[in-house]
Amino acid sequence: MDMEGNKRVFQRLGGGPSTASDSRHHPQQQQQQQKVCFHWRAGKCTRHPCPFLHRELPAPAQPLSNGGAPKRFAEDSGSQFLRRGPKFTGGSNTWGRVHGGNAVAKKTEKLCNYWVQGNCTYGDKCRYLHSWSLGDCFDMLTQLEGHQKVVTGIAFPSGSGNLYTGSKDETLRVWDCQSGQCAGVINLGGEIGCMISEGPWVFVGLPNLVKAYNTQSNADLSLNGPVGQVYAMVVGNGLLFAGIQDGSILAWKFNAATNGFEPAASLSGHTLGVVSLVVGANRLYSGSMDNSIRVWNLETLQCMQILTDHTSVVMSVLCWDQFLLSCSLDKTIKVWVASDSGNLEVTYTHNEEHGVLHLCGMHDSEVKPVLMCSCNDNCVRAYDLPSFAERGKIFAKNEIRAIEVGPGGLFFTGDGTGQVRVWKWRDSP
Repeated sequence: MDMEGNKRVFQRLGGGPSTASDSRHHPQQQQQQQKVCFHWRAGKCTRHPCPFLHRELPAPAQPLSNGGAPKRFAEDSGSQFLRRGPKFTGGSNTWGRVHGGNAVAKKTEKLCNYWVQGNCTYGDKCRYLHSWSLGDCFDMLTQLEGHQKVVTGIAFPSGSGNLYTGSKDETLRVWDCQSGQCAGVINLGGEIGCMISEGPWVFVGLPNLVKAYNTQSNADLSLNGPVGQVYAMVVGNGLLFAGIQDGSILAWKFNAATNGFEPAASLSGHTLGVVSLVVGANRLYSGSMDNSIRVWNLETLQCMQILTDHTSVVMSVLCWDQFLLSCSLDKTIKVWVASDSGNLEVTYTHNEEHGVLHLCGMHDSEVKPVLMCSCNDNCVRAYDLPSFAERGKIFAKNEIRAIEVGPGGLFFTGDGTGQVRVWKWRDSP
């Protein structure tokens, strides 16, 4: 691969979803296939083959709600979770199944440790992998060097020509999207626990503080109130939520008159730090070091349900379609769906060999949903949904703690050594 030729990685923003070539020659078949299977959406289709689509149709071209930034799974979620019918049984759903059988992860090659250190003498004859990825679905375009400790946040604010990365080395780095070079370093005087963007805003979680930067107006604001490290943030229903080390969740609301953020609420209930947040289906979901997930009503900010199926820290929560996905250091990814009573229940559990650190949902070049799953074996696995069939792997020298979706099939990873890598989904042949 021509690495130098790909230095201007962020110029590669074009390319839309591909369409199946045979649909042009069989219009009747195309018309039939344009309907998404209702039972597949509910996670319980048993027809093999099924005459309807087992994937979502690409959305019609329209301006995105957050100013052109790529959509994540939570933004694609419906207004409410799908409730299971009375005939639903755990064995009849399609989670973790491919063509009626359980998906089995392929035994992939092992990364060559000598190659990682730059001193493998076997070259092409080495029996181990000499690549940072495995599979034919994405390519690494370049890597961004500069951070000295683990990368804890990556943000690509809409309308900006820069990528922002935050690290426990107490710095926020700004990268020029044309050259791939570092355009600036901001020393914040505290470890960055998380970072997100919403529109032109970049929010940075620090000890006892949230910093808010507006990339268009250059506004630089400090949001006080947190006690301890800010581990997670999310925006929903006009509020900025932050998960704090002391177990609380703080909320701020933007005041257009003062061009600032004002305290709006404090949500209490977790007994240990809140390390993951996501908004979907008019709910806020929080994962905590106390091994639980709490479900909050976004309108009333009251806790509606406490999920206690995980046996270790809930590291990440994610909304996809009508489902909530959660991962934990207990080596599982759980899929939740609403029961007849409206409460969430586990409909599928995917087991990993290692603790799961982070989940990120995105779409490949064919607009198929893919789950990126980072584990504490220094590896990210790409899974098709809902089958959990493995698509590929990404390797790193240390744990990958940050994954962020970019435009035009790009995505970014940040690992424990401070390296940020830029990836791109391959176009379908």
